[in-house]
Amino acid sequence: MSENALPARLEAQAHSLGFDLVGVAPAQTPAEALQAYLGWLARGDHGEMAYMARADRVARRADPALILPGVRSLVCVAVHYDSGPPPPPDPLHGRVARYAWGQDYHDWMLPRLEELAAWLRAEAGSVAHRAYVDTGPLLERAFAARAGLGFIGKNTCLIHPRLGSWLLLGVLLVDVDLPAGEPLPARCGSCTRCLDACPTGALTAPYRLDARRCIACLTIEHGGPIPPELRPLLGDRVFGCDECQAVCPWQRFSPPTAVAAFRAADAGRAAPSLLELLAMDEEAFRRRFAGTPLLRTGRERLQRNAAVALGNAGDPRAVPALRRALDDPSPLLREHAAWALERLGTAAAAPGLQEP
Repeated sequence: MSENALPARLEAQAHSLGFDLVGVAPAQTPAEALQAYLGWLARGDHGEMAYMARADRVARRADPALILPGVRSLVCVAVHYDSGPPPPPDPLHGRVARYAWGQDYHDWMLPRLEELAAWLRAEAGSVAHRAYVDTGPLLERAFAARAGLGFIGKNTCLIHPRLGSWLLLGVLLVDVDLPAGEPLPARCGSCTRCLDACPTGALTAPYRLDARRCIACLTIEHGGPIPPELRPLLGDRVFGCDECQAVCPWQRFSPPTAVAAFRAADAGRAAPSLLELLAMDEEAFRRRFAGTPLLRTGRERLQRNAAVALGNAGDPRAVPALRRALDDPSPLLREHAAWALERLGTAAAAPGLQEP
C-alpha cells in the first residue's frame, strides 16, 4: 500500500469502528495550550485535582515522548453522544449530564481505540502505541483541535461546526509519522452565552474555567462538603452540568448520536429519583449504576448531591427522607441533609419537620 493511501484508510477504519471524527496531530504539545494549562495551575483553578499539578504529569503533558518514547503522531478520535433533550424538570428528580445517560464511555471507546491500533499495526508494520480516553497525562482537547476535529470554545470545550460540543475524545499515541490535519479557526466571535449561563460563574473569562466553582467538578471530583454559598446554585444537578454547552449556538446543528450505548436506557438515567438516591445502600447503588459513569463518583457523593438538590427543590415531600439521612453513618451526608432541611424550613415544610 502506498504511504499516501494510509491516512484515508485510517479514517475509514475509525469510522467503521463507530468514531464520528478522526484526525492526526504532530507529537508536540501546542505551545499556546501548554501555556494556558500552566497558567490554570498557577491560578489554582484546578482546585482539589492535585494530580493535575504533579510534576511528573505536568512534564508528560508538556512532552508526549515521556509517555511513549519515539512517539511521532497522535491519532485523535471523537464520538458524538447527544441523545436529545433531558426530561422535563421534576422537583423530586435530579439532573445528570448527558454524557452519563448511557454506558460508561471509557468502556465503549478504549476497546475500539485498541482495535484501531491493531489495524494500524497490521497495515504499517511494527507500531508502538498508547491509548487514552481522558485518563492519560495529555491535553486531549488541544491535540484534537490541532488535528482538525474542532476548535476550542470560550466554554473550554472542543466544538465541531457540524456536531457541536457533545463529543467524547480519545487519543492514540503512535511511533509512526502520519500526515497531520489542518486546525479549524475559532468561531465563537463575540458570543458569550456560555459565560452568561454558567450557574456558578465558573467561566471566569473566555477560555478560562475555575474548577473550584464548576458544578461538574463539585458534584463528581470534589470529595468533601460542597461550599455552602455554592449549594443553592447547583439547583437539581446531581452529576455534572451541561449549561455552558446547551446554550451554545453551535449545538443547533447537532444530530442525535448514532451510538445506542450512549442513549438513556430509561428516564431514570437522565433524571433519577432523588428520594431513591438518598435511600440506596451500597449494593443497590452498585446494581443501579453498574457500567455507567455515575458509579465512579461513589454512593456517598451522589447522596450528598441528592440532599443538596432536595434542599433546592423546596418540596416538603423530601423532609422525611432528609430526616432519615440525619442518622446516616456518613458525616458528609448528615451535614448536607441538615443543610437541606434548614433550607426547607418554610411554612410549607413545617408539618414534615414536626413529624416524630
